[in-house]
Amino acid sequence: HVQLVESGGGSVQAGGSLRLSCAARGYTYDTYCMGWFRRPPGKEREGIARVSTQGRSTDYADSVKGRFIISRDNAKNTLYLQMNSLKPEDTATYYCAAPRSSYCGLKEGLYGYWGQGTQVTVS
Repeated sequence: HVQLVESGGGSVQAGGSLRLSCAARGYTYDTYCMGWFRRPPGKEREGIARVSTQGRSTDYADSVKGRFIISRDNAKNTLYLQMNSLKPEDTATYYCAAPRSSYCGLKEGLYGYWGQGTQVTVS
């Protein structure tokens, strides 16, 4: 079955950087787009970045555009999120996700497989 496991979260000061990873197994990884989502404390989960199957196309939420970079290594079945210039408002639980089909956007409802989440705290 599909498994997504995030790592790399932690605590960082404002202005710092973190790199999240998501190891995927149990399906043909390079035939699906992948996305990163986050849930800030007390708020709804939001889509922040997605990448196409071969990594050639990306899209970002306005809140992270220019600061975060999504990428993937299909040889390692791994998804990444490089987070730079972090702000306190980036504090959230971050999730990687895979869609159920060929969908390649940021609509949460069309993602069917989720990791357990990793906490990022920016102070």
